[in-house]
Amino acid sequence: MTRINLPVSREVIAGLKVGDLVSLTGILVTARDAAHKYLIENYVDGPTPAAEKALGEKLYPLLSDGVIYHCGPVVNQDDSGKWHIVAAGPTTSIREEPYQGPIIEHFGIRAVIGKGGMADKTLAACQKSGAVYLHAVGGAASLLAASIKEVVDVFKIDEFGLPEAFWVLRVEDFQAVVTMDSHGESLHKDIAARSTSILDGLIKEITG
Repeated sequence: MTRINLPVSREVIAGLKVGDLVSLTGILVTARDAAHKYLIENYVDGPTPAAEKALGEKLYPLLSDGVIYHCGPVVNQDDSGKWHIVAAGPTTSIREEPYQGPIIEHFGIRAVIGKGGMADKTLAACQKSGAVYLHAVGGAASLLAASIKEVVDVFKIDEFGLPEAFWVLRVEDFQAVVTMDSHGESLHKDIAARSTSILDGLIKEITG
């Protein structure tokens, strides 16, 4: 188990390899489809609109050497207005493939958490920029939520809705597995290749 305090340096990320188990402590930010599209349109592609500069000043420090979590948490709000995370399972990551590489490079993100892995563009961005993809356990949303100790902030909740908003979370001992590293290795890609090879062999046996 590699214990990592967030934010994390590129040098620490370079020491991680596919298959390593990590434990994260610090601040991470959730982002799903709407959030990724927003980041591309307002910060990555072209000048930032004046109306979005204030939020950008908050997001850049959070994302630089930071972590994005593909997650639409289940939340509730107590009588004092404080938010609490009830469940926080990972969302299928491949939906963010069109956006993820440019976002990693632009903001200097060091890790992306999700489930199911990502494809070649994200893998290339991880290698170029010094980042990793971390696979969180699907179906364990309540267990993962236990690692979330505080909702530090939330952005775009009115515009995007609860699941799609940027949730800024303080976590302790949030565990995940490195399945895409900064050296160009991808467990997802390797498994797909081996599975295809086995399938081809079975088809040949059946068809003669």
